[in-house]
Amino acid sequence: MERQGSWPTSRSALLWAWGLAVGLAACGSTGTAPPKGSADRTAPAELFKGDIDRVVETHQRAIFASLRRLTEKLYRRNPRELRKAPQPELARAMARIYENPHAWRMAELENRRDIDALQLAFRPEFTGDRVAAFSVGMASMVQSAFGDRTEFFLLDSLDAQPLYNAARNVELAAWKLANSRGADGQLLLLSNQMGEVNNLSFEREMGRIIGHLDVLSEIASEKNPRTVVRVVQTVASTVFLPVRPSGP
Repeated sequence: MERQGSWPTSRSALLWAWGLAVGLAACGSTGTAPPKGSADRTAPAELFKGDIDRVVETHQRAIFASLRRLTEKLYRRNPRELRKAPQPELARAMARIYENPHAWRMAELENRRDIDALQLAFRPEFTGDRVAAFSVGMASMVQSAFGDRTEFFLLDSLDAQPLYNAARNVELAAWKLANSRGADGQLLLLSNQMGEVNNLSFEREMGRIIGHLDVLSEIASEKNPRTVVRVVQTVASTVFLPVRPSGP
């Protein structure tokens, strides 16, 4: 009888601890992107994470490490775009994109995010910072596929379809990055460089992101078995796929 009587108290304590840990995790996170480096596995919130949650967070951090490298490489290859930034210094421009709590909406990008922001980078008539448009578009699209979460807990679930669609969108974005030109025939953004020494580092970073998203889509399919509609993207269609989770 004592055990039965103590259960509500134990359950309440567990729920209270759950709420406290999640609250601490929310308060401790900064910016709109997951923090750099490895997660703090000694944090109280870790008590409410399973192995799959930690795997998801590891992949997410790896994706954002690639996104940060892509942004830095693009600014170095396209210094004219950095001069358009509100803070035209590389470190500040990077921090503004990946550290500030802006919910991926910036005035100079008309407060667009996801695919809408990404498309700005490839519009010849756009006169703003194309690197910011590309980076904000890519990062917010990925975060939309993650349900805008930077931490994952036992009760969270991922939708495989948005992750799969995001991977296909990155493939299309990589093609557009390498091929989109202005009215003068010049590339809108310089990336891979072909010559005596080929520089394919941009392509490799995009490939890493695609790989992580595809793995996560498979993990999500195993955990929550829904049929993933697999679409064959062609450069002729140039249509980005929706990435917002459909909900339960």
